[in-house]
Order: sequence, then structure tokens, then C-alpha cells
Amino acid sequence: MLNTLFTGIFETGALDIAAFIECIAASIIIGLFISFVHGFKNPSSKSFLITLALLPAIVCVVIMMVNGNVGAGVAVAGAFSLVRFRSAPGNAKEITAIFLAMGTGIITGMGYIGYAALFAIIIGAVMVILNGCGFGENGGNGKSLRITIPEDLNYTDVFDDIFKEYTKSHEVVSVKTTNMGSLFKLSYDIELKDSSKEKEFIDALRTKNGNLEISISRKEMTGYEL
Repeated sequence: MLNTLFTGIFETGALDIAAFIECIAASIIIGLFISFVHGFKNPSSKSFLITLALLPAIVCVVIMMVNGNVGAGVAVAGAFSLVRFRSAPGNAKEITAIFLAMGTGIITGMGYIGYAALFAIIIGAVMVILNGCGFGENGGNGKSLRITIPEDLNYTDVFDDIFKEYTKSHEVVSVKTTNMGSLFKLSYDIELKDSSKEKEFIDALRTKNGNLEISISRKEMTGYEL
């Protein structure tokens, strides 16, 4: 029984274990390079960067398993297309886990039980390492800022001097009216120069928004963002 784990229950041919691991390792290295290039001075979520690092290895193994088998290739295409019909949107790491589960299921279904287990262990270990070592984290003080202002205040550049003094970067995310149009709610993505001056930053904003509501919270990715 054990000698069938890496030779395939339903296939007469056998994959070479060394070549299998070599291909996965090469794919992970390439994926890490792509992830680094994409994340270089380009704001991206940690989950998306980890997905970029692992996805080449997952696709590599699936292609290795279906190589030359037209029927298996059609089945794989149909199986992976089901991901887009998930009822609830998820982040990039959740999608990676789904692809990993589907990939191991395909490998197991083709009879390569040992390779399925080896593949899951390798990718799972790399995923744990990347999550634990802080890969993809920008190390900055990214925050979400929400400011309420009266309708007669021109929000276009009224806070520019304060942002210049206290933040490394700031970007308007949304502007909406509230309270029957008498107030505006502004949302920004900001990165503070010094997190210890957060209260001082809020006090400076209060002097210009009439002491209306101001909130700063951890920057979060929405369900529709990777």
C-alpha cells in the first residue's frame, strides 16, 4: 500500500519526488520575487502578497498532475471556476486556502495520496512562516481617519497644513453628506509620522472642524479588496 502513495493509485506512471519538490521550491522562490516586486512602493495587503507568493506553487502542482490528461484538465478548469460563485466574498488568504484545498483534492483524486500530503505540508509550512515573520507588512502607521465638518467648510485643502506636519501620506477615500446635508463626513487613509503624536494631531484637526466628531481607527481592508 505504501509504495502506491507516490506512484499513483490510478496511474501507471510515477512522478519523481525530487523533481516534485524542486518544482515547488522554484515556484515559491519565483512567487516571492513577484510578491516583492508588486509590493515595492505599491500599497498592498499582507494577505494579497502572501497569495502572490504561494499561488505559483499551487498552480505548478496542479499542472504537473493534469499534464497530458485532457479529461483531468477539463475537470480542473470546471472545479476552479466554482470559486467565483462563492456566496460570500473573502480576502486573498481565504481564496488561497480554497485553491490549496482544491489542489490537494485533485491530487488525491488522481491517486497521488503521498504527493497530496507532501504538497499540503510544504505550502502549509510556508504559509505559517510568511504569516509569522511579518511578510508583506509595511511597518508603517497606517490608519483610517474620519472627520465630520460643517457644510460651509471647504474640505478640499483646509487640512493640508495639518496633514503635512503630522502625516507621511494621506489620501481621500470618500466624502458623503449627513444630517440632512448640514454636515460632511470625510474618510482618509493616512500614515502618521509619529504615532505618539496622535492626540496632538486630533487636537489640531478639532480647531478647524468646529470640534465635531473625529475618529482614527486601524486601517481595514473591505470584503471586496484583496
